[in-house]
Amino acid sequence: MKTQKLILLSLLLLLPLCGLSAKRALVVGISKYPQDKGELSWPIIHGANDVTIIKPILEKQGFAVTALINQKATATNIRKALATLVKKAQKSDIIYFHFSGHGQPVEDVSGDEDDGWDEAIIPYDALKRFKKGVYTGKKHILDDEIGVYVNALRRKIGPKGMVYVVLDACHMGSASRADDADDEAVFCRGTNVGFSKTSKPFVPKIDSRSNMRLTKKANWGNACFLEACRAYQSNYEAKFNGTYYGPLTYYVCRVLSKHSLSNGNTWVELVRRLMNADRRLSRQNMVVEKSY
Repeated sequence: MKTQKLILLSLLLLLPLCGLSAKRALVVGISKYPQDKGELSWPIIHGANDVTIIKPILEKQGFAVTALINQKATATNIRKALATLVKKAQKSDIIYFHFSGHGQPVEDVSGDEDDGWDEAIIPYDALKRFKKGVYTGKKHILDDEIGVYVNALRRKIGPKGMVYVVLDACHMGSASRADDADDEAVFCRGTNVGFSKTSKPFVPKIDSRSNMRLTKKANWGNACFLEACRAYQSNYEAKFNGTYYGPLTYYVCRVLSKHSLSNGNTWVELVRRLMNADRRLSRQNMVVEKSY
């Protein structure tokens, strides 16, 4: 009888743990894009460096982190990992998705974009331009697709949960800039050439907003996107302590090393303040999209 009581007591103590929220993260960083496709290849950058600093910080805060780096960060693997996040998500979870790599505008075919261009993150195996019979863009991951995953997460985690998306990429620019203060190459995470099946020239719409509103629904969790620059700007990597990082990632890490990644907005605004204070980033403006 005594043994049975102990077992029953143990089970009762464990019951509250079944309903506890979890912290889940997916971080993607790409530096070494394949260089064997000529003009279709993406330039080498330093996205993988970002994973080395954000992953341990998230783990220290109790996140279960899945990391996809370089050749592991294929379109298929990223999509599978996002789908797994959705599958595992439970009520009140905090979800964090981080992408450090190239970005590109893609000609809009759904008609949902005012300027005629979607935005896409570039997996390891996506190519830079449309070429009939070679590459048609199926490995580009559009903002519309990311939105589907995020909305699915928000439905599952409920009003006490939270989804953060950090995009340290851009959608226009060039591989280097000659006017850098210390005369070093500055790597850009994107291109000023849009991905188009019709050779449509990319003419960016000048949207100077730094804050945007996401849809809020009563039974959904909130969401917050942190983006390194506006859609018409370039996101340049910068050197910190002798190593290239995405500036958004670096300052997210600076803040999260001292502040908890919670449902609040304080840490997000601290990141923006640090980005604004860095004179090297005077040509780009961090954008925040949130539902609260």
